[in-house]
Amino acid sequence: MATIKLAILKHTQAKDGSYKIRIAIGHKQETHYIITRYKVLTWANFKNGVVCNQPDANYINVKLRNLLNDYDTRLDSIPNLSDLTCGQLRDMLRDMRAVTSSATILGVANEYTTLLRKENRSSYAKIIDTMVRKFIEYTNGDIYLQNISTATIDGYSHYLKAKGFAPAYETMCLVNIRTLVNRAIKLQLVRYDVHPFLYWHATLAEPRELDISVEDMRKFLTYESKAKGKQRSVDFFLLSYYLGGINLIDLVAYDFRNYKQQGILRYIRRKTRIKKRSNQYVEFSIPAEAYPIIDKYMNPKTGHILDVTEKQYRNRLNIIDTNLRNIAADLGITRKVSFYTARKSFVQHGFELGIPLETLEYCIGQSMKANRPIFNYVRIMKQHADLAIKQILEQLHQKEDASAPSTE
Repeated sequence: MATIKLAILKHTQAKDGSYKIRIAIGHKQETHYIITRYKVLTWANFKNGVVCNQPDANYINVKLRNLLNDYDTRLDSIPNLSDLTCGQLRDMLRDMRAVTSSATILGVANEYTTLLRKENRSSYAKIIDTMVRKFIEYTNGDIYLQNISTATIDGYSHYLKAKGFAPAYETMCLVNIRTLVNRAIKLQLVRYDVHPFLYWHATLAEPRELDISVEDMRKFLTYESKAKGKQRSVDFFLLSYYLGGINLIDLVAYDFRNYKQQGILRYIRRKTRIKKRSNQYVEFSIPAEAYPIIDKYMNPKTGHILDVTEKQYRNRLNIIDTNLRNIAADLGITRKVSFYTARKSFVQHGFELGIPLETLEYCIGQSMKANRPIFNYVRIMKQHADLAIKQILEQLHQKEDASAPSTE
């Protein structure tokens, strides 16, 4: 059984005659030490684990007692102590972050949104800001993490229902608070015997039909408008489809200056660049259909097809979505169309062709699902994506080819 106590070591005397106080960890007949920032002036000022006969003795003893209690709590949270050596246990205890009772949900949110903005994920940071403000409206102000319980979450869920919010919005509110709670646990700012979200389950919304048929997608191929904004919206929409359903934020950030020499698109999807630990890059050959659009809009100085600041991006996306919605209505398309429709349609059309899901996930930069362990043995590579995109675009042009005069 492991033990923790306070100690000083005779051979560690400093030049001024003082001794650093250490946390002594005893385990498997060995003792290892963690140095604290506290010290005694002489050997005689430390007896039976207590500092005595020096001016700051009471202050140091209180601090040491709190520190020792914290290490006891850390020790209790470590499973399978018998599998660890004393040195390993010492390192684990030392590296574990102290649990603080002063951490609040707003404090965690502020820390997280600051990190998100440094990573240029301002849109997500704004969502977190909004969700935490709504939560502390319910709690009548900021709340200590340790005071968030299953009852708190249940009460917040009923509060949102009583306000008349749709199930999807209620789920979004609670999911984002759960993200903050889980982050606090990960950072060891709080520890729960019962996770606050243990009994809460997200309401599954009906899947939205955001894709359009191949026939409807073909209608965009022949669309032409004298209005530059509308034409650009359609061109970018088709370019996304040609480039594996790439999101607009990744599309406008891409440098196309050398695309003809390289012949490939290689990028890390912005949304998952932090989450994905392996196979981060999406890479495939740029199809011929994409070249005219890239040439038409690429700024030769920046390589971007659209130069926008982060603040301008959201407004531009809204304009494109509005244009596409109006154009779709003019084309007789009954389903809702937005820029995201190109991505959803690319995947749906590929799925209908029998293209493996893992290949489609690779094309769009989506993380492969861990609940399909067979794919741990399959490496999706550029040639798989090239073939998938070729098949999807061939299907898109089949009607045109069928109506062309026979060469036989």
